[in-house]
Amino acid sequence: MTERLFSLGILLCGMLFVPVAAHAQATDTEQQEVEAPATDTVTDGEVEVPPVEVIQEQPPVAPPPPRVTTAPRPAPIPAPAPVVQPPIEVVDFDNDFVGFPVGGVPMSPYPGSEIPLKKVPSGTAYVSGQEFARQKYIDSIQTVLEQRVPSLIVDDLQGNSFQTNIQYRGFESSPVQGVAQGLAVYQNGIRINESFGDIVNYDFLPEVAIQDIGVVSGNPVYGLNALGGAITIQMKDGFTYHGAELTTSAGSYGRVQGSAEIGMQSGNWAVYYAAERISDDGYRDFSASQIRRMYGDIGFKNSKTEIHANVTVANNDVGVTASAPVQLLSFDRERTFTSPQTTANEMVMPSITASYNVNDDITVSGVAYYRHFKQSHLDGNISEAEPCDDDEDILCMEGEEAFDLSGNAIPTPAGELGSIDSTGQTANSWGTAAQLVNRKDLFNHGNQFLIGASYDQGDVDFNAQSELAVFQPRFVVKGTGTYFGGPDEVAPKDINTQNKYFGLFFSDTFDATDRLSLTVGGRYNYASIELKDLTGEDPALDGTNVYERFNPAAGLTYQLTPNVTAYGGYSEANRAPVPAELACADPKRPCLIESFLVADPPLDQVVSNTWEAGLRGERISKAGTERLMWNFGLFRTYNNNDIVTVVTNSTRGYFQNGADTLRQGIEAGLSYQAERWQAYANYSYIRATYESSLIVNSPDNPSAEEEICDAGDFDDEGDDDDEGELACVHVRPGDRLPGVPLHRFKAGMDYWVTPKWKIGGDVTAASSQYLFGDEANQQPQLGGYWRLDLHTSYQITPRIQIFALANNVLDQEYGLFGTFFNLEGGNEGAEADPALGEDFFTNPRTYTPAPPAVIYGGAKIKLW
Repeated sequence: MTERLFSLGILLCGMLFVPVAAHAQATDTEQQEVEAPATDTVTDGEVEVPPVEVIQEQPPVAPPPPRVTTAPRPAPIPAPAPVVQPPIEVVDFDNDFVGFPVGGVPMSPYPGSEIPLKKVPSGTAYVSGQEFARQKYIDSIQTVLEQRVPSLIVDDLQGNSFQTNIQYRGFESSPVQGVAQGLAVYQNGIRINESFGDIVNYDFLPEVAIQDIGVVSGNPVYGLNALGGAITIQMKDGFTYHGAELTTSAGSYGRVQGSAEIGMQSGNWAVYYAAERISDDGYRDFSASQIRRMYGDIGFKNSKTEIHANVTVANNDVGVTASAPVQLLSFDRERTFTSPQTTANEMVMPSITASYNVNDDITVSGVAYYRHFKQSHLDGNISEAEPCDDDEDILCMEGEEAFDLSGNAIPTPAGELGSIDSTGQTANSWGTAAQLVNRKDLFNHGNQFLIGASYDQGDVDFNAQSELAVFQPRFVVKGTGTYFGGPDEVAPKDINTQNKYFGLFFSDTFDATDRLSLTVGGRYNYASIELKDLTGEDPALDGTNVYERFNPAAGLTYQLTPNVTAYGGYSEANRAPVPAELACADPKRPCLIESFLVADPPLDQVVSNTWEAGLRGERISKAGTERLMWNFGLFRTYNNNDIVTVVTNSTRGYFQNGADTLRQGIEAGLSYQAERWQAYANYSYIRATYESSLIVNSPDNPSAEEEICDAGDFDDEGDDDDEGELACVHVRPGDRLPGVPLHRFKAGMDYWVTPKWKIGGDVTAASSQYLFGDEANQQPQLGGYWRLDLHTSYQITPRIQIFALANNVLDQEYGLFGTFFNLEGGNEGAEADPALGEDFFTNPRTYTPAPPAVIYGGAKIKLW
């Protein structure tokens, strides 16, 4: 049904194209348009076009000075009188594409909590929806944030541009189960971390419908998972967007995409609708993706009340190719290591948001939502099954006889053995929140006080099973139709989880003087997580874990000059273990990572303590033609009881409270806008380290020592039950966390060559990082990289624009994620590929390659 709606929408858009283009060609005498930054007020679909001033010949008297004019929408202009000089084109300087919204920075996820940037006592960044328009909605949300937020970078476990991770200050927000989620993410005030693993699916959000995105740190009001901060996504509505546009593009690797949006207002009512569809064959084998997503909003607004009912719908199929051995990538960079690896996601989320101004000082607001999420995941792997020592005609696994779902021994098939692990989850969640904001002066000083509460509940059915398979050429794993019934580690699982999260929060910002503002706040978090086995075979899974904590925050800002503000603050936050971690925390019964769950000891919650301080400023020229914004900050976040993944072999592992960790560094940003060009530059230095000793099993790391260690599938004496001693690495305080580069640099510029032609480019760079599995920092690092992207656009008529983009134009080859794999199992799979043969692999390093050079082109059509 969802796919039919998308197809119908695209068909209607195509039917509209011909008459619209004909009409646009007939209006060549209209005022021409140029792309420009978005305004903070209502847009009409022309947010990329700055005004063009026409200075006409004047009578023989002193002429008035030139005046910049801004029209809310294009309209025919009478033929001008003869001119004495060519027209002067200017950019609307009041619109800064990197500035903050006029309303200020929100101090909570809910509307009405905004305060001016100069009073915010922590690091914060803002990305307007115009940045997505600048990239023509081709780059992912994660990539656009990477360009504009100093301490944010993208890493890629999945090998698919739609399913990448966001890493901010060394904390992750990821669509992958098992990744420690250190950021809280909100859409229109609704927490969209999924119930089972707190994962975030950014590919559900139509980019064309995004109004703005904020990245905030040091504020516990944002609730669970805000260890490193929070990401707030605000969507458009019919009050903030007026017009209708179609955007279509195509390019490398079979990429074809289209989007449509429409927004209109009639009196106190407004409607908005946006839809996107993307088809992409992928730059590696078996990595095709189909993205279908939409967003709609109906709103009512008067002087006191604003209410919105909206819905987000997505139905996506993504090929996730993951990392591949470096030798295989050298042989053919498009190759994948084991397939199928596919993920199918469906999501529907209706919600209601409302706010009411009781008087000039008091505003109450609230949200309510329901979210349905369904995921199916297939993962081809190397199998641990092998012929039994005493009878090679049947299979064993780690010394135990393997059996099928009927309890029968499994015969040994011909060929090299693999497995297809499948997981599925169906989640239904709902929640509500309410907030009161009072802006009445306190002791004759400016003050804003907010207080609120939130409740979120999730119900998840999770299942997993493993099918015996054999390897085909190109590491394709083909199922045999036989499913494992045991041993326990690969036995089918079917569990239900119930999450109940409750929060009480407050924040107060007090203006002690005209320059000094003080902020205090905090949040009480309560989390109850219940697990229940539905098979009746594993009652040890049953149990309830409860976590609670109050997290305080305090900070201040001081205006050193009218244009420079200093800030500093302290805050705490916590993350409760998610069901996927709680159900896989027993080292004696490790799980197939992201797949199988077993009984476990309880895990402790993770608590972060953050200190930060910095300076920020803004400078506007006297003529209003130039604007400079900058920021410089220091931060230090100490995590207690960080949850780490301990790998016992290439596919199996468990979670434990492994160590204390520290993430500290500096971040700096600069943006500048003048008449015909605008530019930005961001830099961050992040040192993420272990702060306590830790022994970690790393079976495929060449530096690992064969010894008895407290990790893996061991008996009471610490010895591996079947394989003897384990391969362990010794982590010491000061060792760097894998996957976190020390240096990150981003810069970009746009320049209007003529009123109709714009060119621009972006550079992204990161230094080297340690591979996952090398927590002791003993192996060579994954190399650093830099990437150059270019874009251009030309306004043919006031209603038609054409554009082109080229990403990674120098075709740099680099990795976005690295780890190790099992050489023995990899070579068994290679024997099934005639192009590789026996003993092909000698290097256990495996990388996720970045996308190669790609080119896209398209057009944007304004209907009205």
